[in-house]
Amino acid sequence: MIENQKIRPAQVIGPLGEPLTLDTLPPANTTRWVVRRKAEVVAAVNGGLLTVDEVCERYGLTLEEFAGWQRSIDRSGMPGLRVTRIQHYRDLYERQQRF
Repeated sequence: MIENQKIRPAQVIGPLGEPLTLDTLPPANTTRWVVRRKAEVVAAVNGGLLTVDEVCERYGLTLEEFAGWQRSIDRSGMPGLRVTRIQHYRDLYERQQRF
């Protein structure tokens, strides 16, 4: 009997068009989260390379923090992940929702 197994891809396409594998993802001990690293982790989850739970455990993130990264990319792309611009993009998104 064949069981329903989850098959993971060996690689996914990263935010800059490069192939991402488990080995090329940011290291588990990453403490400085630049835009590219955040986007790579979100791309890994979206592509099925890792689950949200695995990402949170591997990188010590909260579910809310990771969900915020996903929302930022969905709304504003990679520039939305810049910490210095979070409020700007949040305000822009709220204005767009009103109209």
